[in-house]
Amino acid sequence: MRTRARWLGLLALAGSPAAAQERAQLVTALEQRIAQSTGAAVGLYLHDLGTSDSILINPDLRFHAASTMRVPVMIQVLREVDAGRLRLQDALPVTDTFRSIADTSHYRLDRSDDSDSSLYTRVGRTASVRELVELMITVSSNLATNILIDRVRPDSVQAAMRAIGADSMLVLRGVEDGAALRAGLNNTTTARALGQIFVALAEGRAASPASCGRMLAVLARQRVRDAIPAGLPRNTRVAHKTGTFTALHHDGGVIYVGGRPRYVLVVLTRGLEDRRASAALIADLTRMIHESLEGPGIR
Repeated sequence: MRTRARWLGLLALAGSPAAAQERAQLVTALEQRIAQSTGAAVGLYLHDLGTSDSILINPDLRFHAASTMRVPVMIQVLREVDAGRLRLQDALPVTDTFRSIADTSHYRLDRSDDSDSSLYTRVGRTASVRELVELMITVSSNLATNILIDRVRPDSVQAAMRAIGADSMLVLRGVEDGAALRAGLNNTTTARALGQIFVALAEGRAASPASCGRMLAVLARQRVRDAIPAGLPRNTRVAHKTGTFTALHHDGGVIYVGGRPRYVLVVLTRGLEDRRASAALIADLTRMIHESLEGPGIR
């Protein structure tokens, strides 16, 4: 049986004893739901944007970042736009061949392994930065991601993460770099780091306020909605990014209430082979948190 000590539930509360008790009960309920998913390791970060209260469960447990690494790449792209080094309308060459960070060997992306194949029809031509950002986030295009990360460079992405206080988000390489994977050079994150990134976006300090608004709008158009959005009342706006890999399933983002950012939630999972089980776990945790903060809604 999992104990409170093992899950490291943490409450930062600034309210009445009754509120503190309610949040303590929520942590217990979240831990119990996690314990029902046998074999699952979970990192959870909740930050109330109004009060700055937080609930953290295994916030510093490290996970393969999967597609969540695309959010830091987008942030650095928009920071370069803010600095005048790049424009959203700039055209970048579309190529499917890249160099490994491990040994500089070439590797090629395959459309059959990509969640979006539309960009491959444009190899040898160009696509705008705006188009590439949209494809990278909304449909997790590997090709768009690698073109952009080649343009802004991983070390610049890391510098951006340090600047906003999310040092534990590590973006070392592009997607499908097999030589780097074998060398142990992986993109990794913690729930705390990914949560800090979304808080910085919601507060308009990950880049300029205007660019943060643009990024949140892109994140709100993400097409995969079986995890956090599935646990929320119908038509709730969520600016989020999912990530999946072998026995990994993540989701994190900004949840809106009444047209305004209400809270940031990140749930990272490892160890559940069945995508339906991991999606149900994330949705259930989301539902419990949202109903604690806002009360039940229409589904």
